[in-house]
Amino acid sequence: MAPRTGAIDGGLRAGTGRVRGLAAMVGVVVLAAACSGGGDDDAGADEGGDEAVGAEVEQFGGSVDAFYEVPDPLPPGEPGDLIRTMPIDAPAGEVGLRIMYHSTDAEGDDRAVTGVVYSPTAEAPEAGWPIVAWAHGTSGLAAPCAPSRNPAPPPGFGVQGVRVATDYIGLGPEGEVHPYLSAAAEGNAVVDGVAAARSLPELGAGDEWVVAGVSQGGHAALMTNELAADRLPEAELLGSVAIAPGSQLGEIYGDDLQARVITTMVLVGVAAEDPDVDLGDYLGPEALSASAVIEAGCVGDIIGTMAGIAASPDYFVTDPRTTPLGTAWLEQNDPGHVASESPLLLVQGGQDTLVLPARTAALLERLCGLGQVVDTLDVPSANHDTVTGQAGADIAPWIAARFAGDPATDDC
Repeated sequence: MAPRTGAIDGGLRAGTGRVRGLAAMVGVVVLAAACSGGGDDDAGADEGGDEAVGAEVEQFGGSVDAFYEVPDPLPPGEPGDLIRTMPIDAPAGEVGLRIMYHSTDAEGDDRAVTGVVYSPTAEAPEAGWPIVAWAHGTSGLAAPCAPSRNPAPPPGFGVQGVRVATDYIGLGPEGEVHPYLSAAAEGNAVVDGVAAARSLPELGAGDEWVVAGVSQGGHAALMTNELAADRLPEAELLGSVAIAPGSQLGEIYGDDLQARVITTMVLVGVAAEDPDVDLGDYLGPEALSASAVIEAGCVGDIIGTMAGIAASPDYFVTDPRTTPLGTAWLEQNDPGHVASESPLLLVQGGQDTLVLPARTAALLERLCGLGQVVDTLDVPSANHDTVTGQAGADIAPWIAARFAGDPATDDC
């Protein structure tokens, strides 16, 4: 089946364009409490990135806040082309860079995306370093919530190589709001971040990579698995690890209060990108007033403000999950409808009350029906916050096997 190009470039404005994110409108579980991911704890004080990266790329020397002020107009560039870089602290034996690069949103519009990249200082192997792309869990929708603003090395799962972590489209740059759970905002940004890392010759990145992500980032990993081959054909995605992923977005598992908060987060992201979407058409007065926190605060603030009113019978004026626009949004942003040649590892914690095991089990059944190669890893004692750490020792050999060229186990 061909990739859903409407989800990654163009085709959703006018008329149906309001669906560009119209809410996890179809019953999404709270991905919000899955923080931005997990980084390695061995960050040191080394700084890198002083090498020249090409005259067309700005080596930024200003403040951190100023780094996130997007040039207006954007310099010309293709997806994955770098706009600017800035050195950041890195673990001993590595260099670290904060990066800004080109990507495209669901409308095909050129967008500046931020993130981080780390690479060994050692000489790269002849084929270049393997690449691990990390997709973070929900941090918020506002610019200050971008993980790269307070960077920590993303997990590498035992791989010595290049690690790259995107903030996603709309998360980081000043004045923007992230379109939450958008296939394009996540998947395009992940793939184009890998392209950006590969464009820095001093990093020595090769042409083989894997992606891993948790919660919202698990959704991003699934979307990346669908579109990477077409979007970045010059590099081979060897496998994708989706940890407690947001999926089965059209189903409810007894978690409607959580789904209301997520629906509101997505709705705010849509309204910020599409002036035709009026939050007052969907949210009741109390929810409408409270929703201001989504554009200003990060995930803890959002949950603290919205969870207490989510049970209100007047929370919605019109529940966007019941509208035709919600159905159209789902068709573009729900993962698990396209098989890829890259194998998947689905990881699920048995004690997860945010992304329920039943949700991931249903995703597995759907993927198997497509002929997707899927390996599974169940962690009975893990909850949503601990599953990445507890599963890491088992994820590492799965990733190593992909780089070694070993065939993946298929649990379908």
